Amino acid sequence: MKKLIINADDFGYCKGVNYGILEAHTDGVLTSTTMMANMPGFDHAVELHQQYPNLGIGVHLNLTTGSPVLNNLKTIVDTEGNFRNQAYYKGSFIIDQQEVYDEWKAQIEKILAAGIQPTHLDAHHHANLFGNFNDIYFKLADEYHLPVRNNFNNQDPTRRTTDGFVYTMESVLQSEGSLNQLFATHDTVEFMCHPAFLDKFLLASSSYTYPRTEELDLLTHPDTKVLFRSQNLFELTTFKNI
Repeated sequence: MKKLIINADDFGYCKGVNYGILEAHTDGVLTSTTMMANMPGFDHAVELHQQYPNLGIGVHLNLTTGSPVLNNLKTIVDTEGNFRNQAYYKGSFIIDQQEVYDEWKAQIEKILAAGIQPTHLDAHHHANLFGNFNDIYFKLADEYHLPVRNNFNNQDPTRRTTDGFVYTMESVLQSEGSLNQLFATHDTVEFMCHPAFLDKFLLASSSYTYPRTEELDLLTHPDTKVLFRSQNLFELTTFKNI
C-alpha cells in the first residue's frame, strides 16, 4: 500500500505549538513532527513525547529562529548571538560551512541526548536549500542513517525520502479525487503543516500565527477524518517506514 506522512514542523517552539501538534495527532490525522532543539518549548516537548509513542519525531534543523545550541559562533549569528534571518543567507555574505555543520550536528545530538531517536531530518524555513547547505544536510543524514524531507526534487534512488512532498496540504485535502490524483503519480508522500494553539510567545515571535489554528482545525475536522477513512489507497505512517 502507498504511504502518506503528515508532518508538523516546529515541535519544541513553544507550549502553544506543542499542544497544537499533539491535538492534531491524538484527535486528527497527524502522524509525524520535527523538533527544534534550540527553542524555549524544547524541554516541554521532551516531557510530552513519551506519552505519545506513535508520533514520529524527527529533527527540524534550524538556522533562522532563536539562538543556537552552540556558543562562539561567528558567521551564522548576529551581534546579539541570535540566528540571522532568511534574507541574510540569501545574500552574498560569507558563511562558514563548518559552523552550519557543527550547529546542526549539535541540534541532533541534543535531541538524541534527550532520549529521542529521530525518524528523519528536515530544515526550518527550508534552510537546507540556502547556498550549498544541502550537502551538509545529506552528510548529516548519512552520518546518522536518517531519511530526509524531499524539498529538493530528489533524483537519487539511493536517498531515503518520499517521492512526493506537499507544501500546502489544503490544496490536496479537498476531496477523495484530489488525493487519488496525487497518489496516481506517487507512492510515498509527505504533507508539511504547522498546527498550533496561539500563545503569547508565538504571537510575539512568529509572522505565521493565525493560519496555524486553521491548519489545526483542518487536521482534526470530522470531514478530514471521514475522507481518510473512506479511502484505501494509502496508509498513514511515519518516516520510520520509508
